Amino acid sequence: MVLRGESAEEPADGRLLPRQRSRATCGSDARPVEIVETPESDWDTAVAGFLRHLIAELARSPETVRAYAADLANLRAHAERMGCSVLADLDLALLRSWLASMRAAGAAPASLARRASMARVFSSYAARRGFLDTDVAARLVGNRTVRRVPEVLTAAAARQLLENPSPDVSPPGTSQPSGLPDSTADSERVVRRAVELRDALVLELLYGSGIRVSELCGLDLGHIDDDRRLLRVLGKGGKERSVPFGVPAVVALRSWRSTGRPRLMTARSGRALLLGLRGGRLDPRTVRRILTTRVAAGVAPAGLTPHGLRHSAATHMLEGGADLRSVQEFLGHASLATTQIYTHVTPERLRAAFEQAHPRA
Repeated sequence: MVLRGESAEEPADGRLLPRQRSRATCGSDARPVEIVETPESDWDTAVAGFLRHLIAELARSPETVRAYAADLANLRAHAERMGCSVLADLDLALLRSWLASMRAAGAAPASLARRASMARVFSSYAARRGFLDTDVAARLVGNRTVRRVPEVLTAAAARQLLENPSPDVSPPGTSQPSGLPDSTADSERVVRRAVELRDALVLELLYGSGIRVSELCGLDLGHIDDDRRLLRVLGKGGKERSVPFGVPAVVALRSWRSTGRPRLMTARSGRALLLGLRGGRLDPRTVRRILTTRVAAGVAPAGLTPHGLRHSAATHMLEGGADLRSVQEFLGHASLATTQIYTHVTPERLRAAFEQAHPRA
């Protein structure tokens, strides 16, 4: 129960002034905490400001902002179940009990680590803005995640994927279901052809340029330098970089822009390079579905994701002789340590090196 004291004042800048406090117990350690008389909207005000902070000041991606918003809603629900309905009640014990409840529910270590990271960022923000007296999550530790060697395609499998016709789109000239008017059948053929060209470009850019799904979907027409064969990509943290693309991507880009994109374009298309069926900017879920259909059709190995194509691009570059620093720039990694995960040796290369160099091979 929230104990009532003097009503709080809230200045125009959204920060909270000191309030009359009472003592009660809250959280799993049952130690005394101070309950603040504050509007029930403190959570809403703090969360809304925090999400704006993520976008405007930290330049977090829309996917990150959505994930943090969901995590905060989950944290708030847990806090209320623990009898802490006011944001100022938040403490380290409650945060630890939140993570423990998710661990007991089977959350993956990576998910727990992400949520602990979110809690630390939110707590720091809330303390600076006066919603919390102190940064209660400064000592919060999440699960250590084991960095696994990513699964990669062989060069032959990548070539098969990129050169295979789209499994969910019939090539032009195939027969249409009976009973459709000719004009309707022609229109459907045009749309299917446009989608086929788009999907071919999506796969080519994911593998050929190693860009992230969010970077791919964020591409505009003006981000393509045809003369120098470069993409201007806006990566994590709002960092911009130039990424090269090869001759196959040149062909795919030309076909999409001249034939495919005009067929899907509507008033809502704007300058987006890649479009969905309704003419809006292509979204990451559709990109993942493009790969899912190819996995189902047997054109791609089971479990392949868009990020798997990025892993494959990095691995194949290193196998081809590229230095680690160049691959770091290519991928847009802030730290070289992140890129070093791709320096693993494939079993095939290890076998070849063993047979060539070991006297007992």
